[in-house]
Amino acid sequence: MFKNLAQRVKTSVDWFFGFKLHLVVNERGELLNVILTTGNVDDRKPIPELLANIFGTVFAGRQRRTFGDWGYVSAKLATQLLYQFSKV
Repeated sequence: MFKNLAQRVKTSVDWFFGFKLHLVVNERGELLNVILTTGNVDDRKPIPELLANIFGTVFAGRQRRTFGDWGYVSAKLATQLLYQFSKV
């Protein structure tokens, strides 16, 4: 069924064929948003869209921390998100 949609990609561990599920949860574990990409899409690419409709600010809160997989780390993405959420 997904044979023509799934993509093969090399990770730091091995090759895999399929999709990636990106999701955002709040501090209570409630699902806020989800995006499915093919395996060959850079992990950072869907993040602005994934966070676009999240109410409040992702970078604020009691502890002022945001957690994510190392695949999401990028100075360029951090700058883009700070700009995006400073306009909220």
